[in-house]
Amino acid sequence: MAFTSENVKVFLAVLDHGSFSAAARVLKRVPSAISMTIGQLEAELDLKLFDRVGREPVATPMARALEPRARLVARHLTQLKVHALELHQGVERRLSIVIAPELLTTPWSEPLKTLANEFSSMEVEILFAPQTEAMHLLREGQVQLALVFERAIMDEREAFQEFGSEVLVAVISPDHPIYQAKQQCFKQDDLMDVRQILVASRNVGEGDLRFVLSRQLWHTDSHLAALNMVQAGLGWAHLPKTLVAPLIASGTLAAIEFEHFSNEQKLWVDVVWLKDKPLGRGAKRYIELMRQRQY
Repeated sequence: MAFTSENVKVFLAVLDHGSFSAAARVLKRVPSAISMTIGQLEAELDLKLFDRVGREPVATPMARALEPRARLVARHLTQLKVHALELHQGVERRLSIVIAPELLTTPWSEPLKTLANEFSSMEVEILFAPQTEAMHLLREGQVQLALVFERAIMDEREAFQEFGSEVLVAVISPDHPIYQAKQQCFKQDDLMDVRQILVASRNVGEGDLRFVLSRQLWHTDSHLAALNMVQAGLGWAHLPKTLVAPLIASGTLAAIEFEHFSNEQKLWVDVVWLKDKPLGRGAKRYIELMRQRQY
């Protein structure tokens, strides 16, 4: 049989990374082994999969025609492997969960009471990190679960369970000059030259920029730090409604009312895991409990 789990993996790696050498680095092989695997596959199929006239191999129309089915086979093999591993997976020694700091007030801790009773020997580690860094920790295998906002672009490597929503509110200090001038009649352009405080990782360009309106950005990895900067009159920010509502009610913080759209942005909240990483009983139980506590 021409296709095997091994040469399907190599075939897709060459397609994804554009060269035998790049595929070899990803798969931790030598380039000659990658080239030999592709050559043997081409011989068995009696099809030319890659043109080798230039410096790098170029996928032929035959390779592109086979690609969708190859990806489907790879996904099924991964799911089969994960399922087999899960059948042997007991309670993990440690369950590590990373949470985006804006979601601190969501009911993430309630299921831990049940886990503590059901899996008393399991350690639990809770980390907080900006969303982009939280997803990086998940993909690097440093945590099993991530509690984050919905992502602007879905990644086929990820599985998720929606468990609630959070509202972000545009806020500013009532003493800020732009608020004193505009108050209840903000247009989007009014904020373009006003500093925006963005809760994100250092690599802002890699994050979710759906809420960026201003040309000048300061960023922090803490929503509490962002709140302090807003209160100090250093700029405006989108912050969780549960955090700022008491301050708005007391008059120490002002909600920015936009003329043509709402100042509240509703985002769905997910618990995310990787499809190719088998979950232990603790992680699966936590996901189930979060689903039951949808808010």
